[in-house]
Amino acid sequence: MSLTPRFSTAFREDLARLMAWRRDVRRFRPDPVPGDVLDRGLAAFATAPSVGLSEPWRVVAVDSAAARAAALANFEGANAEALAEYHAGGELSRAAIYAGLKLSGMRDAPVQLAVFCDEATPKGAGLGARTMPEMRAYSVVSAVTLLWLALRAEGVGLGWVSILDPERLTRDLDVPASWRLIGYFCIGYPETESATPELEQLGWEPRLGLPEMEQR
Repeated sequence: MSLTPRFSTAFREDLARLMAWRRDVRRFRPDPVPGDVLDRGLAAFATAPSVGLSEPWRVVAVDSAAARAAALANFEGANAEALAEYHAGGELSRAAIYAGLKLSGMRDAPVQLAVFCDEATPKGAGLGARTMPEMRAYSVVSAVTLLWLALRAEGVGLGWVSILDPERLTRDLDVPASWRLIGYFCIGYPETESATPELEQLGWEPRLGLPEMEQR
């Protein structure tokens, strides 16, 4: 008897809906996220594939007021610099839209995680990463995606903050210099629900749909 699971049509349809409703959340309610919900999300994170089975992910819970203040100040500085660049480049319409975007939920999200890739991990002995060392970071991203979907399945949202100075955050959180920041993640219950990306709703960019497959 095959041990490979067979998934029903209903399950596949639910999975498609889950992926459509995943969304990058930036507006959170203050309600706490139950510990068991977060634990199940992290359990999904741990099932991710990793190059050479290196499991290079390193997760830091950003809980203290001091650490959160440092992360928020980092974001606000980087965000101001990005807005100034749009102005300096003469992209005034872009600058106007950018100025109105809410690009982090760091003031409101009850759970905040900084996720890193340990570029110096000995685990995996370099298998699959000797010619493409970026595969370690890709492995961490795949783990984040599973966390994202697992949380969304329980009604919890996640927002990925990338407008940051990674070296500064590494210092502020006092983590090893060999750890590369993958992202800062805000987690909590969404204030609003939509299957349409907020950036698309606000006119930043349209979604392209199915990728074109080139033939060679």
